[in-house]
Amino acid sequence: MRLGLLQSSGVVGAVERNLGVLGEAAGRVGRGGLLVAPEMFLTGYAIGDDIGRLAEAADGDSAGAVAEIAVRHGVAIAYGYPERDGDAVFNSAQLISGSGERLANYRKTHLFGCFEREHFTPGEQAVVQAQLDGITVGLMICYDVEFPENVRAHALAGTDLLVVPTAQMHPFQFVAESMIPVRAFENQLYVAYVNRVGTEGEFEFVGLSVLAGPDGVARTRAGRAEELLVADVDPALLAASRAANPYLADRRPGLYGSLV
Repeated sequence: MRLGLLQSSGVVGAVERNLGVLGEAAGRVGRGGLLVAPEMFLTGYAIGDDIGRLAEAADGDSAGAVAEIAVRHGVAIAYGYPERDGDAVFNSAQLISGSGERLANYRKTHLFGCFEREHFTPGEQAVVQAQLDGITVGLMICYDVEFPENVRAHALAGTDLLVVPTAQMHPFQFVAESMIPVRAFENQLYVAYVNRVGTEGEFEFVGLSVLAGPDGVARTRAGRAEELLVADVDPALLAASRAANPYLADRRPGLYGSLV
């Protein structure tokens, strides 16, 4: 599977312009691929009280616009956005197929910092997956991936590619640099970690988006500027790595009861 990692912050509060950025990137990934955009990409992250105004239902107008982009370019798209459901607003990520079908919607379960806890309701479903061209794709958002139990749950549920839209800030760049390849290796899956860049309000985003393979090797890695990375997810490499690595088979769950 051809995978595009869109490291971009778009324009804060400008949904139409951000949809334009998404469309341009989708055209560059190529038909049959998957494009991943960062956390809260459609609206911007540091939008404060505008979250209530800009939040939409999972099947709202913006989802329809993303579906049109996906169909036009034949590219599946995973993107972050603020989701409204009744009186609650969630920090969400949605996966739409190249045929425009809404395949999965994930609500961030671990909210980071006062800003997120003030404006969002935490999600309650840890593992959200969809099938895409024979690959089991799992969704997660930023801080969620820093909890090893979360990623292990995906590994045990059969996730092949864990897609993580992110808004990682200074000084936590070690997550992208060190933690993500380790998460991929210890759980024997691919991890696509796609970050914002630049400054928004009080937040300084560090970029460093990465696709890490099950061998713990970064297949591609961004710098600190806006860019589109393109790399491949190889099922053959995944199968060979899983056959050679005994982590999941050698687990002793009976010893881990204290974790829950």
